[in-house]
Amino acid sequence: MSAEEDFRQVGAELADLGVRVSTMMGSPALKDQAGKVFASLGRDGAMVFRLVRDTPEHTAALGLPGASLFDPSGRGRVVKDWVVVPHSSAGTWTDLAEAALSRPR
Repeated sequence: MSAEEDFRQVGAELADLGVRVSTMMGSPALKDQAGKVFASLGRDGAMVFRLVRDTPEHTAALGLPGASLFDPSGRGRVVKDWVVVPHSSAGTWTDLAEAALSRPR
Protein backbone atom coordinates (compact mmCIF):
# COMPACT_ATOMS: atom_id res chain seq x y z
CA MET A 1 0.00 0.00 0.00
CA SER A 2 1.03 3.61 -0.41
CA ALA A 3 1.87 5.78 2.58
CA GLU A 4 -1.42 7.65 2.21
CA GLU A 5 -3.39 4.39 2.13
CA ASP A 6 -1.57 3.16 5.26
CA PHE A 7 -2.26 6.53 6.92
CA ARG A 8 -5.97 6.31 6.12
CA GLN A 9 -6.01 2.73 7.45
CA VAL A 10 -4.63 3.97 10.78
CA GLY A 11 -7.38 6.59 10.89
CA ALA A 12 -10.02 3.97 10.17
CA GLU A 13 -8.67 1.65 12.87
CA LEU A 14 -8.87 4.45 15.46
CA ALA A 15 -12.24 5.85 14.39
CA ASP A 16 -14.01 4.04 17.25
CA LEU A 17 -11.86 6.13 19.63
CA GLY A 18 -13.22 9.36 18.15
CA VAL A 19 -10.28 9.92 15.81
CA ARG A 20 -10.95 11.63 12.53
CA VAL A 21 -8.84 12.12 9.43
CA SER A 22 -8.42 15.79 8.61
CA THR A 23 -5.70 18.15 7.39
CA MET A 24 -3.21 20.47 9.03
CA MET A 25 -1.42 23.03 6.87
CA GLY A 26 -2.28 21.00 3.78
CA SER A 27 -1.03 17.65 5.09
CA PRO A 28 -3.23 14.72 6.12
CA ALA A 29 -3.58 14.63 9.91
CA LEU A 30 -5.26 12.63 12.65
CA LYS A 31 -7.24 14.64 15.18
CA ASP A 32 -8.69 13.63 18.53
CA GLN A 33 -12.24 14.37 19.67
CA ALA A 34 -11.22 17.90 20.70
CA GLY A 35 -9.81 18.59 17.23
CA LYS A 36 -6.16 18.47 18.30
CA VAL A 37 -3.63 16.94 15.93
CA PHE A 38 -1.61 14.06 17.35
CA ALA A 39 -0.24 12.54 14.12
CA SER A 40 0.32 13.68 10.56
CA LEU A 41 1.54 12.31 7.24
CA GLY A 42 4.56 14.07 5.80
CA ARG A 43 5.09 14.78 2.13
CA ASP A 44 7.90 12.22 2.12
CA GLY A 45 5.51 9.43 3.12
CA ALA A 46 6.67 9.29 6.74
CA MET A 47 4.22 9.66 9.60
CA VAL A 48 4.86 12.06 12.47
CA PHE A 49 3.59 11.29 15.99
CA ARG A 50 3.34 13.40 19.14
CA LEU A 51 4.69 10.84 21.61
CA VAL A 52 6.10 13.11 24.34
CA ARG A 53 9.81 12.84 25.06
CA ASP A 54 11.10 10.52 27.77
CA THR A 55 8.23 8.05 27.37
CA PRO A 56 8.76 4.40 26.40
CA GLU A 57 6.86 4.89 23.12
CA HIS A 58 9.01 7.90 22.18
CA THR A 59 12.18 5.93 22.85
CA ALA A 60 10.92 2.89 20.93
CA ALA A 61 9.87 5.01 17.95
CA LEU A 62 13.29 6.68 17.78
CA GLY A 63 14.84 3.20 17.75
CA LEU A 64 13.10 2.29 14.47
CA PRO A 65 15.28 2.35 11.34
CA GLY A 66 15.20 5.80 9.75
CA ALA A 67 13.18 7.41 12.58
CA SER A 68 14.14 10.86 13.83
CA LEU A 69 12.95 13.82 15.81
CA PHE A 70 10.62 16.08 13.81
CA ASP A 71 12.28 19.12 12.23
CA PRO A 72 9.46 20.97 10.44
CA SER A 73 11.70 23.82 9.30
CA GLY A 74 14.49 21.56 8.05
CA ARG A 75 16.97 23.85 9.80
CA GLY A 76 17.95 21.71 12.78
CA ARG A 77 15.21 23.03 15.07
CA VAL A 78 13.67 19.76 16.20
CA VAL A 79 10.39 19.44 18.05
CA LYS A 80 11.41 16.94 20.71
CA ASP A 81 7.95 15.56 21.51
CA TRP A 82 7.31 14.58 17.87
CA VAL A 83 8.92 11.59 16.11
CA VAL A 84 9.07 10.97 12.35
CA VAL A 85 8.59 7.28 11.47
CA PRO A 86 9.26 6.28 7.84
CA HIS A 87 6.81 4.33 5.71
CA SER A 88 9.11 1.31 5.95
CA SER A 89 7.85 0.99 9.56
CA ALA A 90 4.17 1.45 8.69
CA GLY A 91 3.39 -1.73 10.61
CA THR A 92 4.01 0.22 13.83
CA TRP A 93 1.93 3.27 12.88
CA THR A 94 -1.35 2.18 14.49
CA ASP A 95 0.31 1.37 17.82
CA LEU A 96 2.23 4.65 17.76
CA ALA A 97 -0.91 6.59 16.88
CA GLU A 98 -2.75 4.98 19.82
CA ALA A 99 0.12 5.96 22.11
CA ALA A 100 0.10 9.53 20.74
CA LEU A 101 -3.66 9.75 21.19
CA SER A 102 -3.36 8.69 24.83
CA ARG A 103 -0.82 11.40 25.70
CA PRO A 104 -2.12 14.63 27.24
CA ARG A 105 -1.91 17.70 25.02
